[in-house]
Amino acid sequence: MRIRTAVLIGLAAGALAHPAGAFDWAQTEFQSNFGVLNTPTFAGGGQNTTAVFTIEHSDGWAYGDNYIFIDLAESTTPFYNNWDIYAEYYANFSLSKITGHRVSFGIVSDIGIIAGVNWAMDAKVLKYLPGVRFSLDLHGFDFANLDFTGYIDDASGVARGGAPKQTDGYMIDFNWGYPFSVGRHDFAINGHLEFIDKRIDSFGNRLSAHVLNQEQIRWDVGKAMNGTPGKVFIGLEISIWFNKLGDKSTNEFAPQALFAYRF
Repeated sequence: MRIRTAVLIGLAAGALAHPAGAFDWAQTEFQSNFGVLNTPTFAGGGQNTTAVFTIEHSDGWAYGDNYIFIDLAESTTPFYNNWDIYAEYYANFSLSKITGHRVSFGIVSDIGIIAGVNWAMDAKVLKYLPGVRFSLDLHGFDFANLDFTGYIDDASGVARGGAPKQTDGYMIDFNWGYPFSVGRHDFAINGHLEFIDKRIDSFGNRLSAHVLNQEQIRWDVGKAMNGTPGKVFIGLEISIWFNKLGDKSTNEFAPQALFAYRF
């Protein structure tokens, strides 16, 4: 597990360590969310008031783009003080950039080969997500991607104090950013909608397919208050999760207060 964790950290460090001149563009944010989240029944059930602190980074470079976030989540519910780290990293290799020729058809503006890693500290979860990305040209959107990936389990399992290992599956994810203005005020809706296939864990329990719609509605308060655009945002993050983490007994509707600062 130490080797696998080191691989994840190395990938993340590689995404963040390119010299500034190597990027076509780059964006890094600190975010904090606060709200009430549901715990799946197989992890004890119930609801916990939780603060989540996130570093999120994305960039574009000569052969594609990178996206990574690292969450530090802390439960503030009395008698349930706990914290955890969760991270996801995706490297997308653009066929248009690699070949030097536009690879597109219809609303598909590019095709990419994507490689993802999901990692959770407490549960000792490690997933690999290799697949294909279709970048979409949708009017008014900053970006829109449709990803088809595997969902391959490489976790330590209960023998090493982690969550049960699971059979492999697949994921379909639509992710987007949509900016808009009302008068002199700037807003954006950023989010993703994912479907993850059903699986079976090492105890023989069947995990249901889940659907997660997670989006942020944010207001550029920095521009509104002092004229500096694109720096400070407030808003709402909404998580709508059916069969959370495969638990058919747990659905979630979780509005969370959002603050974001862009470096």
